[in-house]
Amino acid sequence: MQPAEHWAKLVEAVARHRDRQAFTEIFDHFTPRLEAYLARLGLDPGAAEEIAQDVMITLWRKADLFDPAKSSLATWLYRIARNRRIDLSRRDRTDYVDPQSPTILDIAGESRIDAELDGQQRDDAVRALIGALPGEQRDLVQLAFYEGLSHSQIAERTCLPLGTVKSRLRLAFTRLRRALEAEGISESR
Repeated sequence: MQPAEHWAKLVEAVARHRDRQAFTEIFDHFTPRLEAYLARLGLDPGAAEEIAQDVMITLWRKADLFDPAKSSLATWLYRIARNRRIDLSRRDRTDYVDPQSPTILDIAGESRIDAELDGQQRDDAVRALIGALPGEQRDLVQLAFYEGLSHSQIAERTCLPLGTVKSRLRLAFTRLRRALEAEGISESR
């Protein structure tokens, strides 16, 4: 996962220079995630893929409309996908749809979708804050959470005393908690 600033720079490269390499990196990262999200909303795999591709085309054509001050790239793309999904359901009104079906309830549940988007924003903020930690703390946090290593395994891999690993991780988590609180981001999901 990349920090929000990384994605913002890539979108800017797409907007200003039609940078195909930047677009490819964004496409490769977000397309499978968008497809999975759309599948959770009840779309079949073909429709999910089509909408995800449409979202990426929108990014290519309208990258200059993305404002990293207003939202993360993930939030922007997921909202476009959600809106495309709603448009699709409106076009397909010729088929009978049970108003109590899970798909319709999911679409109507704006607060649930917004909560997922807020979760993505929180995740982006945490990633950025982890990236801002001092190197020795950041490396240990990444080993603990991205690689799933225990404190003992981290100590073994880094040749650091176990007490040092625990102290640095505790300090890193304290910094992360304070920074999240300062940004008004809650720990609950």
